[in-house]
Amino acid sequence: MADPKFQPYVPTDSDMKEFTLKALLIGLVMCVVLGAANAYLGLKAGMTIAATYPAAVIGMAVLRLFKGTILEENFARTVGSIGESIAAGAIFTLPAFFIGGLWPEFATKGHYLESSAIMIAGGVLGIMFVALLRRVMVEDPELPFPESVAASEIHKAGRAGGTGAMYLFSAMGVGAVIQAMAQFRVFATSWEKFVVWVKTSIPLGSSAAATGKGGLLLSSPGVSPAYIGVGYIIGPQLGSLTFSGGLLAWGLFVPILTYFIGPQLMPETAGAAGDHEWIDMATNVWKYIVRPIAIGGMLVSAVYTLYRMRESLFTGLQRSIGDVKKAATGEHATIRTEQDISFKWIVVGISLAAIATFAIYLYFAQSVFAALVATIVMVVAGFFFAAVSGYLVGIIGSSNNPVSGLTLSTLLVAAVLMVILGMKGDPGVAAVLGVAAVVCVAAAVAGEMLQDLKVGHILGGTPWKMQVGDLIGIFVASLVMFVPLIILHQGDIKMGGEGLGGEMYPAPQASLMALLSRGIVGGEMAWPLVIVGMLMGVGFILMQVKSPMIVSVGMYLPLETTFAIFIGGMIKGIVDRANAKRGHNEAQISRVDNTGVLLAAGLIAGEALIGLLFAALAMFDIKYNEWLPGVSGIFPFPFYISCLVFLLIGWILVKYPLSNAGSPDEPAPPSAAH
Repeated sequence: MADPKFQPYVPTDSDMKEFTLKALLIGLVMCVVLGAANAYLGLKAGMTIAATYPAAVIGMAVLRLFKGTILEENFARTVGSIGESIAAGAIFTLPAFFIGGLWPEFATKGHYLESSAIMIAGGVLGIMFVALLRRVMVEDPELPFPESVAASEIHKAGRAGGTGAMYLFSAMGVGAVIQAMAQFRVFATSWEKFVVWVKTSIPLGSSAAATGKGGLLLSSPGVSPAYIGVGYIIGPQLGSLTFSGGLLAWGLFVPILTYFIGPQLMPETAGAAGDHEWIDMATNVWKYIVRPIAIGGMLVSAVYTLYRMRESLFTGLQRSIGDVKKAATGEHATIRTEQDISFKWIVVGISLAAIATFAIYLYFAQSVFAALVATIVMVVAGFFFAAVSGYLVGIIGSSNNPVSGLTLSTLLVAAVLMVILGMKGDPGVAAVLGVAAVVCVAAAVAGEMLQDLKVGHILGGTPWKMQVGDLIGIFVASLVMFVPLIILHQGDIKMGGEGLGGEMYPAPQASLMALLSRGIVGGEMAWPLVIVGMLMGVGFILMQVKSPMIVSVGMYLPLETTFAIFIGGMIKGIVDRANAKRGHNEAQISRVDNTGVLLAAGLIAGEALIGLLFAALAMFDIKYNEWLPGVSGIFPFPFYISCLVFLLIGWILVKYPLSNAGSPDEPAPPSAAH
């Protein structure tokens, strides 16, 4: 039963408008747009941002034009933010089918249908599982739901006249303009130079000295509003950890390996080889040797992350069983704010999703028994991980939810089962990835949905309306989300790249899933390199590195990416130091942080949307570079212009948050920063 002392913002007996066509349409547009932006960011940087805050601000700004209610805003935000979860599930797993060699061509009608079916099945399961658990979890006083509280305060502040929309939309415009200028080559987006050391003598007793040829690749940070925005959001400490992974890869492993490999690959021309030859060789060393080492580090780091959360995980599993019993035996709620989707419809939804999933696995595995086992594993793991995901969101928020770690656990279990059942080759690998994909989507959706339901609980929203709205959002996002992946993949190939898994869109989590499933089931894992990476990960843990996973991901990403993220983190560090120097109190710091998060989210969204636009132009062979002929030759020193871009973004991210600190006497809003 609900706590009789708790009173939502909107009274329980209110008939305020909530589930309206305008709120649904606004939410669906945000669902697709923010989902696509997160897909772009996740494929490039290996991480996503919480869509709750941008969705809240955009929904308020648009609905204010139509005189919408706060419950309509809550509904639109709920539908709008679910696209991020579908995007996370998609980018963590679907590219693995291509990277693992199961889909020689990524963009086909069949793969679109397979992907959409996986996302719909996982999304429906996530919503249905959360509907079972909502009442107990959102009312649990032990779960603070920090991001839900912050989002609810954004809505309340909107009622008082402030939304922050100006900061969000202005930053989107800045990010879009900078990305467009980069696409038109008004300035260089990066700079790199290979410094060669030609000869080193190594005495070996009385033998002749050995000659080694190698060098060091110097690189600038990439000119990317999105990367800088990510660095600002995660802060200086995590930004530094990400960059440390890049320094390990490009400052240690690659130089050592090129020192020994260089003479063998280019024995006659090593000394006279130009930058391009050395850069190509260093890139190949990083791609085929260092990256598998990084994947080994990610594997150990994921296991360690789950181990550190073991108490929360076990508590979540125990609670989930008890919560289902309460949901199944509890009386039908008569209070509007306590009405979920009815239990019988939840059972029907889970059953239909399980049947659809069985059909998907049968298609992949071509074995009824293997498909049945995979379906059972998926339903059981999906429920428990959805419960655990919701519990962790209640403690630390959806931004820090270890969905990829939960998915990895499921993948390993499924892979071992496929080996035991005798499933080998592509069918077994496909079944394993299918299980991981459904569970990943279910866990991501469950966490985001429960976070939004907590916001609705605070504001006085109707749970079943929010759940139905998210079901609609899941279907729309699942039918659309494969399109941005196709656009980015095909656009990169048209521009001479490798598509998903390549340098432009490395998709680190999906690459890890592909390597493990192919390695365990197909027996094709580069075990020596992975084991080295696992030992490295153990070393990080023994050194008490705060986040070994982030360091390993930094090794996997291009140096210009991690460098730019580091720059964003340093900008946030400058803001933090300015807060301390000016003596800002908690209320002022909270306002500074909230403004900074909105600006950073706007930069990310602006670049992502323009990046998708130009990728689409490239995919359809539209020669946009010919629209402004000779632009790249206007400036004799293009990268100096790039440095001005860094200064501009830094100025925006420092000046406007600090100028919005306000008076020390104003009350503090819960911080949206994470």
